[in-house]
Amino acid sequence: MKFNWGTGIVLAFIAFIAFIMYFVILASTDNRANHDLVTEEYYKEELAYQKEIDALNNAKDYASQFSFVNEENGIAITFPPKMNYKEIEGKVSLYRPSNKHLDFDFPLSLSNKHLLIPDKRLLDGRWDIKIYWNYQGKKYLVKESITY
Repeated sequence: MKFNWGTGIVLAFIAFIAFIMYFVILASTDNRANHDLVTEEYYKEELAYQKEIDALNNAKDYASQFSFVNEENGIAITFPPKMNYKEIEGKVSLYRPSNKHLDFDFPLSLSNKHLLIPDKRLLDGRWDIKIYWNYQGKKYLVKESITY
């Protein structure tokens, strides 16, 4: 068999297609590339999105008064000084974009203006924090992305 330009082009196309297919299969089967982009109950959360927008608008005045500080024993969140911490009720949600199994929620119970999220629940990396709370009959929401 004689090797000419036509044979070389066909072999180059076959090698290129095999190379691309190898990386497609590698990327689709690798667990390190398995990122969940949405929550399990996406449509249920989408219906409640207007309530979230209203709560974000209610919290505009307070959002800049929150502080998120990385400490040795966890993340310390300081609530606005204008609010009476005894009247605050709600929950805190921590979302880990890279692994849905690390997500967790806990009720918001304050004994002072500070809330500590313990270090034992957190791994190094990015966390999205949502603080939902009710104060004097009004709903509020603050969102923050931090790197621990």
